[in-house]
Amino acid sequence: MKVCLTGDSIVLRRLNTDIDPVCAPLFDMIRDCDASFTNLEIMPSDYQGDPALDHGGSHFSAHPWILDELRTAGFDLFAAATNHCLDYGISGLRIAIEELRKREILYSGVGLTLEEARRPAYFSHPRGTVSMLSCCSTFARGQEAADQTRSMQGRPGLNPLHFSTTYQVKPEELSVLQTISAGLGLEKIKQEQIKLGFGYPAPEGTLTLDGTRFVEGSETRITTAPNARDLEEIGRWVREARVVSDVVIVSVHTHEVGYDVDGTISWEKPGEFLEAFARDAIDQGADIVVCHGQHLLKGMELYKGKPIFYSLGNFIGQNELVDMLPEDSYTFYKVSTDVTPHQVYKTRTLDDTKGFPADRRFWETLLPICEFAEDGTLSSMEIHPVSLGLGKSAHTRGLPFLAKGEEGESILSRFEILCEPYGVRFTREKGKLVLKQD
Repeated sequence: MKVCLTGDSIVLRRLNTDIDPVCAPLFDMIRDCDASFTNLEIMPSDYQGDPALDHGGSHFSAHPWILDELRTAGFDLFAAATNHCLDYGISGLRIAIEELRKREILYSGVGLTLEEARRPAYFSHPRGTVSMLSCCSTFARGQEAADQTRSMQGRPGLNPLHFSTTYQVKPEELSVLQTISAGLGLEKIKQEQIKLGFGYPAPEGTLTLDGTRFVEGSETRITTAPNARDLEEIGRWVREARVVSDVVIVSVHTHEVGYDVDGTISWEKPGEFLEAFARDAIDQGADIVVCHGQHLLKGMELYKGKPIFYSLGNFIGQNELVDMLPEDSYTFYKVSTDVTPHQVYKTRTLDDTKGFPADRRFWETLLPICEFAEDGTLSSMEIHPVSLGLGKSAHTRGLPFLAKGEEGESILSRFEILCEPYGVRFTREKGKLVLKQD
């Protein structure tokens, strides 16, 4: 059974995947697979709903026919838990869910309750059943779904993967922070909150400053860890999917970065919590973990013989072609509401001299095709280089095509370097990477 994976699909125009001679060969490969996955980075709410103040960096919405375009492109399974799925509030999410259901699209990651958002989607094929669970670690407070109680309805939203961030500092550094906190009167405020029942004492050797947690340690570093409740509840559905499907995919939308030992941000390194979550998902029964969100490639790990793609980046990147934006987007980018939508993006990137249009990494991705044997084990994998056309005009770039020649070799070489920390080695064959397992 062949399963292919892609990263973020941000679709705002017709794709013409079956007639465009440039992109058709890539989408023919997708359609030839038994099951194909993509991340639905933009919700089909038709620009309806209530715009959220705390949005995902830009308000994303699209006309519902993008779902038809993606289905024609060959996709079967859609991850919907992203930092943009509530850009137009719960009302916009309800509209999007209705459009997904109307078309009988197989999606996971959002729902009218937390239980619904946690559930997998199942795609049945004569060669087997593929299940997919979608969760997200990057979202605004209140965008996570909640379950109903005996007396109250739940809250629509996304399937959350919460995580904690801890700033470990040396004893003398913690002492300085404690002195500053006391000098500012923050410790008195915290004690009053505890007396009123709105707070709890910090554990020994721990200091909380405006929600930031510092702990005493032997070195200065940042650590992250997945939330135990989310780990268990997502794992519960992974175990369920393992029993009733042949291949289990876990999708994670995440914008968080990793840190080097000296505390330096490493944009191409996954967060520590993400590595822990992905490995646990495989321990629970997943066959593939596929991550996306940061719009650039990261490495792949083989954990117990099963692939973890820490980021596949963008697959379709038409984010500059949004038709309409609410007032909050204009305020966020400090431009007048008289400015047309694309000019907002031009202002954001200083006329393509910074941001996404100025960095090749955001316009390069891969198409992994995983082949599974009858017993469900991964037998082989092909990885094809894909370009999104950096250098083209705004209305034509963002549509993916198979990268050839020097560009293709460069993308594959960069991915090989990103995989080196995990000890993964590929064979190079005719413009693609190949991995075979005994």
